[in-house]
Amino acid sequence: MNSTYITEDTFLVNITCDSACDPSILKKLPRFSTAARVRVTVTFILCALSACCNLAVMYSASHNHRKQSHVRLIITNLAVADLLVTFVVMPLDAAWNITVQWLAGDLACRTLMFLKLVAMYSCAFMTVVISLDRQAAILNPLSINRARRRNKVLLSVAWTMSIVLSIPQVFVFHVVVIDFPEQFIQCTTHGSFSSHWQETLYNMLTFTFLFLIPLLIMISCYTRILFEISKKMKDNLLSNRVQLRRSKNNIPKARMRTLKMSVVIVLSFMVCWTPYYLLGLWYWFYPAGLEETVSHSLSHMLFVFGLLNACLDPIIYGLFTIPLCRGMRQRRHDSNMVTFELENTNNSMMTSLRCSASSITLKRLTVQHTSKEKLELDGEHVD
Repeated sequence: MNSTYITEDTFLVNITCDSACDPSILKKLPRFSTAARVRVTVTFILCALSACCNLAVMYSASHNHRKQSHVRLIITNLAVADLLVTFVVMPLDAAWNITVQWLAGDLACRTLMFLKLVAMYSCAFMTVVISLDRQAAILNPLSINRARRRNKVLLSVAWTMSIVLSIPQVFVFHVVVIDFPEQFIQCTTHGSFSSHWQETLYNMLTFTFLFLIPLLIMISCYTRILFEISKKMKDNLLSNRVQLRRSKNNIPKARMRTLKMSVVIVLSFMVCWTPYYLLGLWYWFYPAGLEETVSHSLSHMLFVFGLLNACLDPIIYGLFTIPLCRGMRQRRHDSNMVTFELENTNNSMMTSLRCSASSITLKRLTVQHTSKEKLELDGEHVD
């Protein structure tokens, strides 16, 4: 695989650019190609969209005067992780594709590669925390009072692991300069490993913690949740009490709504990043075959598709929870209630009018009958 693909994509931000550092194949040095231009344009668009959406989530969370729920706490941390991707990974990727070389120096190389992996780890670990929280809410509904403290511990562990697991980036990445036949500067891991298997092992460990372990935990959590919901539905069918009400010891509708939101967030993470990570695995174990099969344009598309996840998280959260959407549903409900009440009021008024008319008619007949009797009595008296 040539250096264009590696330096512009940097699979799992750990792949070396050995070919870029080899003067014998200097003709393969990366260039700012048309595909790279499209990638930069789309990345800046995603950056602006992600910044607006995630900052809106942060604003909504900070200006909510009601008591902060444990779910909102997790979503806020997810928004922070997405903002790290937005303000670190996206601008770095776009600028690096434009300049092609690394022009920011060795310190920035080590620092930004560290922050880049912290951002990617934190996004993955936040989705794991969401999965664990939903599992606890469904399987142990009585532990809801301890949920906030439990989630604070999980979030602390997630952020700590994101930082600790990213520390090796500071030591393996550095600036490499080629002077012959022309100067070329790159931020890379070239020379940090004494043999190829060490580099592959490091990349596989990163892949395992960044994607594989979070994926297995998510699958495990939602499989248990599915079995638990199926069990409750089966019990309800057997007892002829298929209702989704708290009074019947079933899953509350609000909790089901949060569960649906969590499932969509996790699925978006899997769908967005799985193709890119699978392509990374292919490169590590069979780079020659990947070079012959996969075009650079496809690699650009898959990485940008992964970045789309940072934009989808706040949109999904907004569709399920923001006051605007809930307000629209509430307004529809209130409109239906008002219509029902107006119909009842109209019916009551019509009934009252009918009763009043009947009463007036009866009184009129009574008066007429009384007057007639009085005239008859007066006539008898005159006679």
